[in-house]
Amino acid sequence: MELSTVMRTTGAVREFTGDPVPREVLHAVLDDARFAPSGGNRQGWKVAVVEDPDLRRRLGALCAPVWGEYLAQTFAGETPFSVMRPTAVDLVAAAADPPANPLLDDLADAPAVLAVAVDLSALAVMDKDLDRPSVVGGGSVYPFCQNLMLAARDRGLGGVMTTFLSRVEDQAGPELGLPEGHALVAMVVLGTPVHQPTRLRRKAVEEFTTVDRFDGEAFSVPSAPTAAPNS
Repeated sequence: MELSTVMRTTGAVREFTGDPVPREVLHAVLDDARFAPSGGNRQGWKVAVVEDPDLRRRLGALCAPVWGEYLAQTFAGETPFSVMRPTAVDLVAAAADPPANPLLDDLADAPAVLAVAVDLSALAVMDKDLDRPSVVGGGSVYPFCQNLMLAARDRGLGGVMTTFLSRVEDQAGPELGLPEGHALVAMVVLGTPVHQPTRLRRKAVEEFTTVDRFDGEAFSVPSAPTAAPNS
């Protein structure tokens, strides 16, 4: 597929056919994804291909309460787990009775499940001393996760990346044998889509790009001059 097409049609897919993802296809996806950039080219990502159905069920069960919290905050009009505004939602109650989530509830039957971790010692965290939550470290691992999604799409697959496991890392880490000094960053589920989204909704370039400063004028392409009428 054309790169532009892959990038413009890689949407979140949560419903899959019963077709398996052969190991050789998954290996090829990982083989492409590994060329993602990372700080100092340290390539700190680590992937566990989760094949054990019982382990998948336990991971799905760990994620379910997080889904309850996420959904409750969304329905309340909040950005879930915001670092800028405290939640008004009773998260304990939301986690205790999470709504159904077919992806998590049936994780044992998903075609392919990958848990992605990162070696924290491989991250150059430039913003670690600022008086705000750090975000820079993710730049050395999430491009790899996106490459997984793009490489899968290029092969006719679809998938979704969730970060629910990160919220329950203290419980999910031991289940996955997470090495010391590593952090869980994502769970990626892949398979053949029942429906592949092709018309994604995204903001226009002019809505998020400005000239010189973030409060500058919108960045746009000048309109072509109108041809003068024939005299």
